[in-house]
Amino acid sequence: MLTENERHDIMKFDTEYIEKLADIIAQKGLTEISLEDGNQAITVRKEVLSAMAPMPVQQAVPPVQPVQTAQEVKKGQPVTSPMVGTFYKSPSPDAKPFVEVGQTVSKGDVVCIIEAMKLMNEIESEFSGKVVEICVENGQPVEFGQVLMYIE
Repeated sequence: MLTENERHDIMKFDTEYIEKLADIIAQKGLTEISLEDGNQAITVRKEVLSAMAPMPVQQAVPPVQPVQTAQEVKKGQPVTSPMVGTFYKSPSPDAKPFVEVGQTVSKGDVVCIIEAMKLMNEIESEFSGKVVEICVENGQPVEFGQVLMYIE
């Protein structure tokens, strides 16, 4: 509850007034203040985030866009990552890789796994052909749109 002096000190609608209201909210541990005096009224609210609410994320870097150069076209069709995550070339550390350079794959064959948020996402080839290059190392973080391998 505000004292009469606190109410009297802040009954101006200017920047100083609003700053004083914000200070009072912080000092008193309040989430909202509403004041009314004749024709004037103001409500100042402090946004409260629950522990389960996602925090807003500011991205300083624009999203990665897949870029094809003339050199990439010569290598064949790129298989790109559909998400941000970690690249794995086999289903488990001691298992044989899904594909190796020189191997022929068919459309729909699993070529790798991208782990994202503790989920293992199988990545399938969108076309048939021969794997000519694997561009990332096992366990390497990958970005959305990053080329994982080329198939020609």
